[in-house]
Amino acid sequence: MLTDHTTLSQFLIEERRRFPEATGDFSALIIDVGLACKAIARRVANGALGGALGQAGTTNIQGETQQKLDVIANDVFIRANEWGGQLAGMASEEMDMPWAIPPRYPRGKYLLLFDPLDGSSNIDVNAPVGSIFSILRAPNPGVEPRPEDFLQPGVKQVCAGYAIYGPSTMLVLTVGTGVHGFTLDPQLGEFILTHPRIKMPTTTQEFAINASNARFWEPAVKRYVDECLEGQPGPRGKDFNMRWIASLVADCHRILIRGGVFMYPRDTRDPGKPGKLRLMYEANPIALIAEQAGGMAITGQDRILDVKPTKLHQRIALIFGSREEVERIESYHRDHSGRDFGTPKFKTDELFQTAK
Repeated sequence: MLTDHTTLSQFLIEERRRFPEATGDFSALIIDVGLACKAIARRVANGALGGALGQAGTTNIQGETQQKLDVIANDVFIRANEWGGQLAGMASEEMDMPWAIPPRYPRGKYLLLFDPLDGSSNIDVNAPVGSIFSILRAPNPGVEPRPEDFLQPGVKQVCAGYAIYGPSTMLVLTVGTGVHGFTLDPQLGEFILTHPRIKMPTTTQEFAINASNARFWEPAVKRYVDECLEGQPGPRGKDFNMRWIASLVADCHRILIRGGVFMYPRDTRDPGKPGKLRLMYEANPIALIAEQAGGMAITGQDRILDVKPTKLHQRIALIFGSREEVERIESYHRDHSGRDFGTPKFKTDELFQTAK
């Protein structure tokens, strides 16, 4: 029986007891991910006192300027997870190619993908940032993976989560049995279960979008936002608020707790690009969390978790949040495209069991 003071370790042990054949490797990997998040939280909290603010003077594979903490957080994730024997390999938004587990360490049966510090442009202004992670099964356990081994659709994830470094540090994750939130107790140094079985409200009066891109939006997105802005006299019959933090983790956490819809749609600035956010490091883990909490996540037309990746740093459009609003946006895309897009219901398999 889980108590009000259940730690992350206790939670994972209770989950594992439901599946006696589980080896414990999966739980150990999540604990190591949690340790990385604790270390990053401390560096973020130190701010200017730790000398880690500002730009690193380097760029990542996407050509984006890296912050010092981007580089530090990436290294923390690698060091915390490469040694334990649970991983066959890792891939990061900040690295061109997957990270090979050093020969001195054993290789395991999982793949870890992560965005070590999401929203890093907010660091210097002391706004919330976070880390996002996704765990897949390695096609060839114990063997160094090929880059294509990571290219699995989001539905294949056995765990997804994020840490948010705000007024308190929280770790939010799903292992296929709902979404659970753990708050870091700084005195104990432990993540404590504070938000069990999080359910996203099905409807909302809030939306999140970068309004400066309005002139580039697809017709379906423009129609949705225009209707929201018309408020109570308009076709929606209610007033809406817009919230935009420019940190995916922070926007996701708000929507998860109190409802809302997040939109980073495909636009016409560069028709050759299908979106801005990274499928493997951002969209897939956030989509699994959204669906496990009762929400939805789509590209506009298609379910995010069904998208078959074609490259490690693939970009994609992402719309997720309260089910009624996402369904409305999806229907608007059908109206404007003339295509009949189906959204298959997500089968909430016992991912913890398949991850053993």
